[in-house]
Amino acid sequence: MRTTIEINDEQRASLLKIAAERGLKGFSPIVQEALGEYLATRGGDADRNSRAQAVRGALDRAEADELDRACKRIRDEWR
Repeated sequence: MRTTIEINDEQRASLLKIAAERGLKGFSPIVQEALGEYLATRGGDADRNSRAQAVRGALDRAEADELDRACKRIRDEWR
């Protein structure tokens, strides 16, 4: 489905750069991917929060710190 959105010049340039790096002619697939990820994470906030609260205290401080470091490493290395 086609729709119109407004983005600034910097966002457009960034999207075009990513598209070129992926060998794409346009950036629609990138916008679709980003929107899909955003909606997937926003849609389950209440359920995710409930599940997180249910396991509160399951890790000791050292385990929690190691998990935090591992998550940060993964985020830093992502794409």
